[in-house]
Amino acid sequence: MRNSRRRRGCTPTLTPPSPLKQRFPNAGRLHALRASRAGDSSHALHTRRGDGSGDDVGGAVAQSIAEGLCAIALAQWINPGAPCVLGTFTSNVDMKSGAPAFGTPEYMRATQMTGQMARFYGLPLRSSGTCAANVPDGQAMWETSNSLWAAVQSQTNMVYHAAGWLEGGLIASPEKFVMDCEVLQQIQRYFDPVVTATTPDDIAVDAIASVGGDGHFFGIEHTQDRYTEAFWQPFLADWTNYEGWELAGGTWTAERAHHLWKKIEADFEAPPMDDGIREELAAFVAKRKEEGGAPTDF
Repeated sequence: MRNSRRRRGCTPTLTPPSPLKQRFPNAGRLHALRASRAGDSSHALHTRRGDGSGDDVGGAVAQSIAEGLCAIALAQWINPGAPCVLGTFTSNVDMKSGAPAFGTPEYMRATQMTGQMARFYGLPLRSSGTCAANVPDGQAMWETSNSLWAAVQSQTNMVYHAAGWLEGGLIASPEKFVMDCEVLQQIQRYFDPVVTATTPDDIAVDAIASVGGDGHFFGIEHTQDRYTEAFWQPFLADWTNYEGWELAGGTWTAERAHHLWKKIEADFEAPPMDDGIREELAAFVAKRKEEGGAPTDF
């Protein structure tokens, strides 16, 4: 991954269509990547238990690892020494409807297990911040939080769609993006060394003694010196009590996120760009849309 950061280019995702096969266009993309020297390749293991694999977590992970290693071996045959990332996207389906499910306990375990195998093979790992919810609601947030913490616990090196994922990945939601960014900031704070510091000044035995059993810490010097940065502060969450929240309009989280992203969009100032370059980029996008994208075998 250190070498990848120094390279300029793109990181395409090549997903094998489980079970036990590779798409022919994936080989073509690897040849194109080699010819263009554009960057690295990410091999996502998109196995869905109950559909593309068996319904046991261990078996699904073993199958997905085999498929991923096969793709990486193919990449090395086409372009020896090419940087590769092992991806994990092993989840399950709703056995009542066949619909994909994300952010489930099984998804979390599969991600963690794949992380162990990635370290065993000495490969960097890619995972995702997924959910199956259709709107930015409670379900969306607990499923994505599960996915993100699985990424943390598996020691993932790169997270695709860490913010904004909705409707099983079919859309990106601006409200959900804002809400997910708040979760990501909490995860960052969780790993801040300040949170677990145990220096004498952090433990503050003298401050505890000065307050005693009948005082409080709000007014003492130790608190006054630190209170502005003592705790993580949200930019979206509302910590007021119910009465205060109701008096302020009773705005739910998704609505606050909606107003926030609208403000960000309204305040945005596009960086300067040469008009000629802008026209070339617009022409390139229009041409690629007209061509219909990359060929597939389905």
